[in-house]
Amino acid sequence: MLKVRKPYLVFLGDVALRSDAKTGFGLRDWCGNDVIGEWALPEAQVSLELPRMTPPQAAAAGAGSLVIGVAPPGGQLPEAWIPTLRLALESGLDVVSGMHTRLEQFPDLVQAAKRGGTRLVNVRHTERAMPVGTGRRRSGKRLLTVGTDCALGKKYTALAITRELSARGIAATFRATGQTGILISGEGIAVDAVVADFVAGTAELLSPDNAPDHWDVIEGQGALFHPAYAGVTLGLLHGSQPDAIVLCHDPARSTIEDHPHISLPTLGEAIRRYLEAGRLTNPEVCCVGVAINSSSLSDQDWGRYREALQAELDLPVCDPLRGGVATIIDLLQT
Repeated sequence: MLKVRKPYLVFLGDVALRSDAKTGFGLRDWCGNDVIGEWALPEAQVSLELPRMTPPQAAAAGAGSLVIGVAPPGGQLPEAWIPTLRLALESGLDVVSGMHTRLEQFPDLVQAAKRGGTRLVNVRHTERAMPVGTGRRRSGKRLLTVGTDCALGKKYTALAITRELSARGIAATFRATGQTGILISGEGIAVDAVVADFVAGTAELLSPDNAPDHWDVIEGQGALFHPAYAGVTLGLLHGSQPDAIVLCHDPARSTIEDHPHISLPTLGEAIRRYLEAGRLTNPEVCCVGVAINSSSLSDQDWGRYREALQAELDLPVCDPLRGGVATIIDLLQT
């Protein structure tokens, strides 16, 4: 698996919108001890409220990588950023990017990496050949976060579950399947850049044989109900062979985001269909809870919604950022 040198200096470029800096905020919120500071161009209008450090200052303070914490429009790396990235490489920092564009496309960066003895790290890409899925049962325990749609909390839920398991003294490892998750954990494989035939095998590689009481908590991707991304979801589900799933949902949505002609299933139906698909490689898979992104609900509405959903599904219902995931872990331990 790809491994990234920590701690990080987060580079915000000339970002104008907080939403474009979600990688930077994710690193700050979930692996704050691994983030040494931030740097940006004078035009930047967003800050992580971290110490400002130039690349040479960060390298002197022990940083291992400069991480691009922004998703620029169109996924392209602006020419205005190249001098800062070159300086980082020459100062002894690896440069880490989560974009589809490879850093090696810029000759200046390739030469700077050679001069500095540093690396260009494209977390969405790997040179390793991925295996085909085998369906072989593996030792250890696995939990996969799944969703009714994309971008509604699968990564945050997996991170929160891993943190709660560890806090209870239960061996657990977060298994990253997307670029921000890889940067948070320091390793993983971005499955959205894996050829379709090898997604299940990649999931097997991410969650290998382990101790009988160890939990791999696997970051979900896409949704079975998405017209574009159901394929990666199914491959991840079959390859991870989860013993448990947690369904993630945003009650503000009634249709697939950006696909208003496709209605979301009920949560009960979503759970049923995930379990049906998951039983191909693990006949004992079960659902242990529902994680809700309740940011659109008032405290009162959230309380009513949670109670009604718990009664309907007979499962723990929680918001990882609004009360935590303790009730899910309680059920997981029974």
